[in-house]
Amino acid sequence: MSNNKEEKAEKEISQTKNHINPFLHPYGTPHETVPFDKIILSDYEEAFLEGIRRDDEEIDKIVNDPATPTFDNTIARVDTEKGDDYYSLLDKVSNVFSCMMSANTNDEMDALAQKLSPVLTRHSNDVMLNKKLFERVKYVHDHPDRKLTPEEQMLLNNEYDGFVRSGALLSDDDKEKLRKLTEQTSMLALQFSQNLLKDTKAFTLHITDEQQLDGLPETAREQARQTAKEHGKDGWMFTLDYPSYSPFMTYSTQRELRKKMYMARNTICTHDNSENNIDICKQLINLRRELAQLLGYDTFADYVIEHRMASNVKNVYKLLNDLITAYKPAAQKEVAEIEETARRIEGPDFKLEPWDFSFYSHKVQMEKYNLDAEMLRPYFDLDKVIDGVFSLANRLYGITFKENKDIPVYHPDVKAYEVFDKDGSYLAVFYADFHPRKSKQGGAWMTEFKGQWIDHKGRNSRPHVSVVMNLTKPTAEKPSLLTLGEVQTFLHEFGHSLHGMFANTRFESLSGTNVWWDFVEMPSQFMENFSYEKEFLHTFAFHYKTGEPIPDDLIARIRKSRNYLTAYNCLRQVSFGLLDMAYYTMKEPFTGNMLEFEKKAWAPAMVTEVPADTCMTVQFSHIMAGGYAAGYYSYKWAEVLDADAFSVFKKNGIFDRTTAQCFRDCILSKGGTEHPMTLYKRFRGGEPTIDALLERDGIKKD
Repeated sequence: MSNNKEEKAEKEISQTKNHINPFLHPYGTPHETVPFDKIILSDYEEAFLEGIRRDDEEIDKIVNDPATPTFDNTIARVDTEKGDDYYSLLDKVSNVFSCMMSANTNDEMDALAQKLSPVLTRHSNDVMLNKKLFERVKYVHDHPDRKLTPEEQMLLNNEYDGFVRSGALLSDDDKEKLRKLTEQTSMLALQFSQNLLKDTKAFTLHITDEQQLDGLPETAREQARQTAKEHGKDGWMFTLDYPSYSPFMTYSTQRELRKKMYMARNTICTHDNSENNIDICKQLINLRRELAQLLGYDTFADYVIEHRMASNVKNVYKLLNDLITAYKPAAQKEVAEIEETARRIEGPDFKLEPWDFSFYSHKVQMEKYNLDAEMLRPYFDLDKVIDGVFSLANRLYGITFKENKDIPVYHPDVKAYEVFDKDGSYLAVFYADFHPRKSKQGGAWMTEFKGQWIDHKGRNSRPHVSVVMNLTKPTAEKPSLLTLGEVQTFLHEFGHSLHGMFANTRFESLSGTNVWWDFVEMPSQFMENFSYEKEFLHTFAFHYKTGEPIPDDLIARIRKSRNYLTAYNCLRQVSFGLLDMAYYTMKEPFTGNMLEFEKKAWAPAMVTEVPADTCMTVQFSHIMAGGYAAGYYSYKWAEVLDADAFSVFKKNGIFDRTTAQCFRDCILSKGGTEHPMTLYKRFRGGEPTIDALLERDGIKKD
């Protein structure tokens, strides 16, 4: 062990000798993409500190400018002497580091993140609580020097509101309180994520008796065999990563093993060890409440939703309660049907437990529709799915994708593509990171290594976007064969990436997905609709062995089964929204039992029982560390919009170029330059209604 440490130390010394920090110089790569192959760990800290120094330099220039504050010299902050890139270093390194923390981290990066978090939060507070800087911003806000474009006005409003909402109007004593609150919150959110990753990856179910694989399809067995080999073990190994966990819960006949997997997944970060997140969650909830109240709001939810499409807490609860009213009767029938099927198979005294739900709901699905995920896998070879998704973007918008192996990537799993617009001009760089690994968080997300903006000379700096997923891995025997749900995940994240790639705004802070939080999921959820369309499936769904297209009969069953468990799944999302709102509408400190509070909070939307010792909150990254605090309702809010928007495509033709171009011009390219409802109405011709969603989900007949 000591020899390994010595070798590692010698290697690091060798790396750092005569090393040039790539963040501090032009990259010299295709499209100035991140040179991952040249970055070493120490580069991050050096670049962060230099970025902070440059920020301070820029702010000194602004606040000491003797000229009267104007939009151009205070808000747009163009520096023709040093160039547009000079003062963007902090954003540049932050984008890369935060992406790596989620997609390819290690113990050393985790330790560096812990070290840098308070430094970065302190700097952010130094900027937002700078009295002289705010005075100049306020002057421009109150005394505009010229008529601003809608985009300029949005930037000005965002700048001013950002200062106010960050404490610029507080007394000096309260500013110090706010500094402490934000630093603590930042550190705790980071610790939450690190604990979740470690505790999720710590569990494995190792099976050596082949009889215990009963019921599992060959795909799941092959995956488990490969995972065991990767861990240096014989037999089969299952993990809590979705491609491993989901098939096990759906197909395994071993009820005790299903229970073991279920309890492992649903008690993550609740154990008596260093990865326990219960106290961290309580602190995050209370710190956010304190912060909001310090800024003059009753609750953190009031603070957050003020700048959302929902406008206020009352409207959020109206949406959630309306969905409960509309969907709960259907959800109760769905669950009753599964319980009845389980008793018919197992006997009248059988009690359906949470670890049984996927197993018996799958049996109902087979009885009703003769369809399951394994039937579809052979037609969803990942390489063909990639072609299909790219071809869809081509048919809709005329864009093309070309893999470029000269673009550096951060892991061998990652593919990098150049994206070209319909006129052949360069549009963006697109990275795709498909499979689970130990260094990657669970779930799926879209992010950016570089945003889009137009510089003071009119040059359009194009974005570098990335989608990160945890899709089924290939094995020695088979390529990566996806479920329909995984295809939908790809489409969802690709929708986010289109929002980023089509960005065409002057200011980076308003480009792409920089929109109000309850609008950001609309373009992504919109794309999922294509997964049920025969015309789209016929473009790429071919059997990986025979090359035969997916049969129309199978597509018909997909479409027929689309609404299977729709009501149940809707209420599941609503229950998470209720939990989120329950935490962040609190006016007093939360000191109760988190496990009990959780179950009471989401009770109105629940149609099944949940074990007393399980806890969702401690692994609920969205609302604890992912930016969705007091905003998880956004998924359902955006679903109303996406169903309404897709109804236009259904009417005009799902590949209609004119409709797609309007969607691109009115929504995807505009980012956050105008109020999202203004953008939506420009596309749709009016405000959305819930009717399209209810009809799509089979709750209301057309």
